[in-house]
Amino acid sequence: MAAPSSKYDDYDFPTTAPESQPGHPGHTTPEQDAKVEQLRGELEQLGYSDRLDTLSLLRFLRARKFDVAAAKTMFVDTEKWRKEFGTDELVRTFDYPEKADVFKYYPQYYHKTDKDGRPVYIEKLGKIDLNAMYKITTAERMLQNLVTEYEKLSDPRLPACSRKAGKLLETCCTIMDLKGVGITSISSVYSYVKQASAISQNYYPERLGKLYLINAPWGFSGAFNVVKGFLDPVTVNKIHILGSGYKKELLEQVPAENLPEEFGGTCKCAGGCELSDEGPWQEAEWAKAPKWAAAKEDQNVIKNEDPGLEQKVETQEASQPTA
Repeated sequence: MAAPSSKYDDYDFPTTAPESQPGHPGHTTPEQDAKVEQLRGELEQLGYSDRLDTLSLLRFLRARKFDVAAAKTMFVDTEKWRKEFGTDELVRTFDYPEKADVFKYYPQYYHKTDKDGRPVYIEKLGKIDLNAMYKITTAERMLQNLVTEYEKLSDPRLPACSRKAGKLLETCCTIMDLKGVGITSISSVYSYVKQASAISQNYYPERLGKLYLINAPWGFSGAFNVVKGFLDPVTVNKIHILGSGYKKELLEQVPAENLPEEFGGTCKCAGGCELSDEGPWQEAEWAKAPKWAAAKEDQNVIKNEDPGLEQKVETQEASQPTA
């Protein structure tokens, strides 16, 4: 059954998960619905009023096996981190003019969708050259960009994909290209990757749909077999480790026309796929202004009652880059 709606549930996209998985929207039990209400009530008592919608709370509860106390701790820790990191303001104001130069040494980008309609996220780990990147940008700005992109995954990317697919999509399909990654390069990137991974796992739960590690070097699968014994089986089932002969399996998940040519697809975006940010979130039929932008706009309109200023605010917001 569907989890009960609340005053926080203001959605303009489908809210039923396509597959009947326990604890997923549209497929919850009465006991799970009760835990959503319990978690929401306890967080309200602590003074929280943002991100208390049912879909968000279900993600935290699933991440903690519907242990309300553990999910509550995770939520509180996340809100503390968001405040310290300045996430809400960051997503509205962050500018990354060095992106094209940074991508020469660490391409990481969203590009179109897989066959399930989810956003495809691509990283080329073998291209990482932190020494070169830190002449262009800083580790802090790279993490700020990462967080901004996570916020934009939540809105507008996933809502647009959900509208186009006609079903709720809460996760993305990730492709990590390990070509060129060697033992000598691992230590230099470990610190950044560890920070990035911690942000993902701790503060953006239940966002991984499938993970394809392609061009995995010899011995990688064996090492992973040792590690996966410590991982949640649900997570292990999402991970696919593929060598250089990855194309057939990858194309079973991502349509050729959506997969960049360098990975065996047929897509050749004008100006390069890495910087195109192509996807339903850019298509007028499915895209809507993210709520975090509308909130900023509304705040400015309240402050500026002059209609001319209101129009100026709207124009400025519409001109903000989407990636």
